[in-house]
Amino acid sequence: MEGFVVTLSRTIISFILLILITSIIGKHINSHKNHYSFALSVTIGSSIANMGFDTNLKFFEMLFSFIALIVLFYLSMVISSKSRHLRKWLSGRPTVFIENGKILDHNMKKTNFSIDDLNQLLREKDIFDITEIEYAILEVSGDLSILKKEAFQNPSKSDLHISSSPSMLPIELIMEGEVIKKNINNTYTEDWIVDQCSNRHVQVSDVYYGVINSKGNLFIDLYSDRIANPTDIE
Repeated sequence: MEGFVVTLSRTIISFILLILITSIIGKHINSHKNHYSFALSVTIGSSIANMGFDTNLKFFEMLFSFIALIVLFYLSMVISSKSRHLRKWLSGRPTVFIENGKILDHNMKKTNFSIDDLNQLLREKDIFDITEIEYAILEVSGDLSILKKEAFQNPSKSDLHISSSPSMLPIELIMEGEVIKKNINNTYTEDWIVDQCSNRHVQVSDVYYGVINSKGNLFIDLYSDRIANPTDIE
């Protein structure tokens, strides 16, 4: 019984510690997808698991080791934010695979990438013809950034001389049959929401999801989709 209590206590403390740490540095780790942040995230997970479940290890010694790791990471994060040289050392540098439409095979050899690997990454970007590419750069995250040749780039609205009004962030008003109170304002009042539902011959409780889209229009999805033959039924 004592061992059960000890394990449970260690697990609870480790879980709380994990929540606290990820809330502090989690965004930084996720936004900086490189070998350094990957190694750190694995180490954090391993340390938390050992603190929580491995009763053969002394908890407080593991805790101090874990805190030291986080402090070192935080210090390196602060210093690297002020030093570009250190950022390059910690995060690495992107590698150019294609420049001016030409494949740089010597750069691919340095990173042990084959032409098959490159073609696979291009296909994942919906590009099946390598001759469309002007630049291709392997980022430190492992993702491939590409710039198509001008002839293969999609035209923008400015290219077509089409004017457009600025978009707005979507505003969620109804979720699972309930009005989201915090998103109500002078424009989208609760009475306005009820009126909009009435105009569509439904009640708020019938709405699974209601949102003002980026164009300022109200989109409503009902619990009952009224689709006679849905494509997939779980």
